Amino acid sequence: MKKTSLFILGIVTAFCFGFLLKPSVQVSYKTSETNPTLENMKLGAFSVSLNVKDLQASQAFYEKLGFKVFGGGMDQNYLIMKNENALIGLFQGMFEGNILTFNPGWDENAAQLDSYDDIRSIQKQLKSQGIKLESEANENSTGPGSLMVKDPDGNLILLDQHF
Repeated sequence: MKKTSLFILGIVTAFCFGFLLKPSVQVSYKTSETNPTLENMKLGAFSVSLNVKDLQASQAFYEKLGFKVFGGGMDQNYLIMKNENALIGLFQGMFEGNILTFNPGWDENAAQLDSYDDIRSIQKQLKSQGIKLESEANENSTGPGSLMVKDPDGNLILLDQHF
């Protein structure tokens, strides 16, 4: 029993020293771990778009969590709510399920970024990786556009460029 305890203590100590002495890990934002030849896409602001049953009840709930109305309106059946850089979209009767949303070209304050990847460029990259698109942006257009994909678990992801 004493040998086992010393053995476990030795492993834990070695792990702790290894963790503490290990140089900090540097993350590259230029390449993907699964495909080092691809550059990471600049997807812009992130929010969760929630399908809600009662917009007023949802607004009251998220206000208790510190969120404030940032966009939309009751008359439009949606609100965008913000708490620091966290964004939640509340949508009543507009779509089924919940959606992960990215806005290329926007930061979390809906301000245009100086540098971003256009939705058509992102679309080409996704297609080149064999990702099936649920909806596509018009590749011959410029300006606003959107596309949708599903992750392996069926979660819908919207990329929605506004300008």
